[in-house]
Amino acid sequence: MIVTSVERQRGRQRGQRRVNVFIDGEFALALGSQLAAERDVRGGRSITRAELVALQDEDARRSALDSALRLLSYRPRSARELGERLRRKGYQRPVVERTLARLRELGYLDDAAFARFWTETRQSLRPRSKRLLAADLRRRGIASETAEEATAELSDDEAAYEAAGRRMSALSGLEYRTFRERLGRFLTSRGFSYGVARKTIETRWAELGQQPESDAG
Repeated sequence: MIVTSVERQRGRQRGQRRVNVFIDGEFALALGSQLAAERDVRGGRSITRAELVALQDEDARRSALDSALRLLSYRPRSARELGERLRRKGYQRPVVERTLARLRELGYLDDAAFARFWTETRQSLRPRSKRLLAADLRRRGIASETAEEATAELSDDEAAYEAAGRRMSALSGLEYRTFRERLGRFLTSRGFSYGVARKTIETRWAELGQQPESDAG
C-alpha cells in the first residue's frame, strides 16, 4: 500500500491540527499532524496494514489524553466522571482505561482532591448536610472512605444556618407556623436532620426579633 497524499484538515482550532491520509488514492484515516510527522507519514511512502492499525491506536490514545486534559482544565473531575465523558466522546474502553492510568501517573487525576473540591464548591453555593454531600460524592464514583474524609470536618449546624440565611428574604413577614414549615421543608430537602433543622429555625426566627416557639403562644 502506498500513501498517495497527506492533506491538512481545515477548520481545526489551534493545537488540534490534524491531517487526512489517503492510501492508494482513497481516504484511509485521520491523524494528528504531529503524530504523522513523527511516524513519517507522507506521500509516496509505502505502509503496511499493521502500521495503520498501530497509527490508529496511537492517535486514539493521544486524542483521548488531550481531550481529558482539556476537561480537567475546566475543573477537577473524578475518575468515573472523566471516564464517562471520554466514552461519550466515542473513545473505546481500553483507550479510556489507559488514559485514566496515565493521568494518575502524571498526578492529574486524584479522587481525594476532587472530593475536597466538590465539597468546598457545593457548600459555598448550595450548603447541605454532610450525609447528602457524601452521597453525592459516592454517586460520582468516589469511594465511601474518601467521601467521608472529605466531609469529616463540616458542621451541619453551620451549613444549615448558612442555607437558611439564603431563604430569609422570602420568609420574612410570615407567621411562625408558616415560617417553621417552609424553612423546615427546605432544610430537610438539603439533608439536615430534624434536630438541626429545628435549632436553625428557632435561631433564624429569633434573629427576626421574634420569640422562639416555646414563648410564641
